[in-house]
Amino acid sequence: MSGIYIEQADCTLDVPTYQDVQEAAQILKGVANLTPTATSRTLDAELGVKCFLKCENLQRMGAFKFRGGYNALSHLTNEERNAGVVTFSSGNHAQAVALSAKLLSMKATIIMPKDAPQIKVDATKGYGGNVIFYDRYTEDRNAIASDIQAKTNASLIPPYDHKHVIAGQGTAGKELIEELSEKGVSLDYLFVCVGGGGLISGCALAAHTLAPDCKVIGVEPEAGNDAQQSMEKGEICRIDTPQTIADGAQTQFIGKLTFAIMKKHVDRIITVSDDELVASMRFFGERMKMIVEPTGCLGIAGLKKLVASGEVSPGSNCGVIISGGNIDLARYSSLLNL
Repeated sequence: MSGIYIEQADCTLDVPTYQDVQEAAQILKGVANLTPTATSRTLDAELGVKCFLKCENLQRMGAFKFRGGYNALSHLTNEERNAGVVTFSSGNHAQAVALSAKLLSMKATIIMPKDAPQIKVDATKGYGGNVIFYDRYTEDRNAIASDIQAKTNASLIPPYDHKHVIAGQGTAGKELIEELSEKGVSLDYLFVCVGGGGLISGCALAAHTLAPDCKVIGVEPEAGNDAQQSMEKGEICRIDTPQTIADGAQTQFIGKLTFAIMKKHVDRIITVSDDELVASMRFFGERMKMIVEPTGCLGIAGLKKLVASGEVSPGSNCGVIISGGNIDLARYSSLLNL
């Protein structure tokens, strides 16, 4: 997988700040679920650390993406709302935008890959989204979105490289850190899954302000380590669409806004295998009675990896964002039976 430089000009980017995360928190108050932070004595004993799991699988539409989608749509003008929105997504952002548009009485066109999980397609349609399919391996979703914009004047709400999307996602990290702080707990590490970088960049903004000593660790699938390459080379790297069970992390490159934040506030990006994701899915299902999709297991799999290597010290306070729980039950069962 070769790296390709994409010109960066951070000084000209409208990069969100923690103040934008604070604003998003106010917009989402009473709309988004205040998701619970789960703990497991079994997990703590196994790893020798204290684990705090932010359960965004229990968020509205089943994933953290609702936060960014609703926040972004809430910033549109009345004229823009009347024209509707368009986006592209493998599933969770699709559902987030479709549901947010429904709540805000807007039209939404969603461009989804043909191989998107059926549960995510059905939910997106159920929320009122107009779904258009494309082949993620041969077609350009950006070009399809641009064509729709030209015909309808709809506003494009990308899955991650958007100021208000990033700010909305950051409220998950903000809630976790503030809840633990009220209990006298300071995080040493925060593990976050990485696709396009919206969740980790938003959470990094929150951690930098609220827990400056906390190390923010991003976790990608081994087959799709574009963020890891980008951080190591200091430039955005593009890869082929990765073949991984973590469909929410099948991105080819991270965004300009997300990369600008990650360079400053993310300490490291690591990778885990699909087998490690399945093992974490099984743990969540058997021991914590939660259905978590493969992408949602990236954080805990990354924590386990760094504990095993000795890079996370015993007794550390470790936060993990469980990003979502949207997976077909047939697919879920087949993965656990491998």
